Amino acid sequence: SAYVVWGLFPLYFKAIADVPALEIIAHRIIWSALGGALLLLAWKHPNWWRELLANPRRLAVLSLSGLLIAANWLRYVWLNVLLGMLLLGERLRRLQWLAVGLAALGVLQQLWQVGSLPWLSLALAGSFAFYGLIRKQAPVAALPGLVVETWLLLPVALIWLLLNPQAGSLQPAFWSSSQALWLMAAGPITLLPLLCFNAAARHLPYTTLGFLQYIAPTLVALQAVLLFGEHFEPSKLLTFALIWAGLLVYSLDAWLTLRRQR
Repeated sequence: SAYVVWGLFPLYFKAIADVPALEIIAHRIIWSALGGALLLLAWKHPNWWRELLANPRRLAVLSLSGLLIAANWLRYVWLNVLLGMLLLGERLRRLQWLAVGLAALGVLQQLWQVGSLPWLSLALAGSFAFYGLIRKQAPVAALPGLVVETWLLLPVALIWLLLNPQAGSLQPAFWSSSQALWLMAAGPITLLPLLCFNAAARHLPYTTLGFLQYIAPTLVALQAVLLFGEHFEPSKLLTFALIWAGLLVYSLDAWLTLRRQR
């Protein structure tokens, strides 16, 4: 669910294309913090904040994960597999190694076509890889953890808006336009996939998270071609074919393993 929602994000960002990126991030933090707080009121775990205050280390971990997700908001992850193997002790079976090889071949083919390393994409990818790693190991439930992350970022968002009084969203006329509703929608649109991801990160192998991640960029590519008329080069088609071949092999291995366990 998380990756499907993220894969449909271009439809949302197209609707607010006139709003500067930093302003969008500020509103994502503000409305996510408010929306998350409302959800916590209905969450049947009233003493969550006492448990958090009694463990300052958890607050520090959530501060770090909050910074990482904020940095990622300024692509998608393939590093999950490597992190799962190196830091979480996860091991791949033979078919899974074949799946990793196919996906890696697709990525390398695309890098060869580009001619250089996409450093910005790698930096963004790395930030989310480590965010997922931290959330997998943090002993905090998905909802309160996410709310604390956004509330720790809230002062930064508010300060940015105060220091930028010329921002469009601070003008009275803005709040009578449809753009205001789109910006307010940033809260649930941000919260829903992150809640799904945080819950999944606590229960799924990290290597599985890494492979499922390809759902999002595939949906983005389909929208680019089918909805926005962008040209899809043959080299990119080969890249996606190799990656999805790896995903199919990985899924086949998971299915066979589950059958054996049953």
